[in-house]
Amino acid sequence: MENPVKKEKRFVHSLTFKVIVIGVMTLLMLIPNAMIQNLILERQMRSEETIEKINSQWSHAQTLCAPLLCIPYETISEKQKVQRLLYITPEHLDIKVRLYPERRHFGIYHTILYKSEITILGNFSKTDMEAFSALNLQWHKACLAVGLSDLRGVSNVDFSVQNKKYEMETSAHRFVLEKALVVHLNDLSLLQNSFDFKCELSLNGSSYISFIPVGKTTQADVSGEWSAPGFMGAFSPEHNITKEDFHAQWNVLYFNRDIPESWKDNEVSDYQLRNSSFGVNLIKQVDHYQQNMRSSKYALMFIALTFVVFFFVETLTKKKIHPFQYLLVGIAIILFYSLLLSISEQINFRIAYLIASSATIGLITLYSHTIFKKLSQTFILFFILCGLYLFLFVTLQLEDLALLIGSSGLFLILAVVMYFSRKIGFYRQEELPAEEK
Repeated sequence: MENPVKKEKRFVHSLTFKVIVIGVMTLLMLIPNAMIQNLILERQMRSEETIEKINSQWSHAQTLCAPLLCIPYETISEKQKVQRLLYITPEHLDIKVRLYPERRHFGIYHTILYKSEITILGNFSKTDMEAFSALNLQWHKACLAVGLSDLRGVSNVDFSVQNKKYEMETSAHRFVLEKALVVHLNDLSLLQNSFDFKCELSLNGSSYISFIPVGKTTQADVSGEWSAPGFMGAFSPEHNITKEDFHAQWNVLYFNRDIPESWKDNEVSDYQLRNSSFGVNLIKQVDHYQQNMRSSKYALMFIALTFVVFFFVETLTKKKIHPFQYLLVGIAIILFYSLLLSISEQINFRIAYLIASSATIGLITLYSHTIFKKLSQTFILFFILCGLYLFLFVTLQLEDLALLIGSSGLFLILAVVMYFSRKIGFYRQEELPAEEK
């Protein structure tokens, strides 16, 4: 019978044991990788909190709902009078906006703020009073309300009806978008005929500006000194973008939107109004934190493939590589993601990726040379690492084709590993006596 001690010793030196050890170390590397992903999320939350702080001191993103005619009426509910509103939309709206964006920094974080000059021209058709006679409307309290998401951004406003200037004020009553500037008409004759209005508004905001097309026909013309705008919302504009500025035009008809020509109180929600909005976004949605998170999800593949290369060299050249050396290489790969995160917070992500990957490849290559002792084996590892990091970079850049490129690349890598592993006689080596190995 074979000596149990000898049998155990042979198993410890077998390929099976080595594969188990490498597999366990690979899985253990998922722990620091999870810590890196948590760090990325933490830094992203810190960035969002800082940007929110900057925006709150200036003004948040603005959504504008151009003037609606609002007429109060009362209903009796459980023997109590309840104040309600009838909303009537304008016949035509013409919105012209000029944006003046600027970057605002706070430490390593930054956000996009803007000033804007807005001119709104439009008109209301003659109000059909008989159509609303059942509501007992308080015509003498009729007003025009301009809905805004953040009134702190208003720096100047002029409003005129039929070339007559009116004072605008805030109201305690809840209008559209919860906050609104209100003009009290105090002139019943206006409602008995069609009338024009003009609103000139200086508005500050951040990140984006959007508009709700409440007019039976709504035209919007937005321009600004910004080279990378994003067009958001329910409608796409005709646009022209250059390296210096952009110009966009929308034309929305009443049957394009999910907004009636008139409604009572809460029959139309804020969500329904915003769902028909459109506008310009000054901030790109995909930032370096998202790219860092996507890259960290490939950590297991990088560690496994690097360990496979070391394992092949160890098996085919009969050189012994200690598990601790595998561990150090795994830690170096994990530190790549920490380097990438910290550097990309300071400079462009592509340059940060080049620096972090070059440092990691250089470190692992130099360390592997002290193990392999041969330049040929060291260069093989070097080119494999370069290929892996190039593969990851291309995958990160091609968002629409990321899944296709990633799946194809992994399939190709698996095929290469299977091809080279055919030279390893796993059972044959394990059956040899320990002294022959």
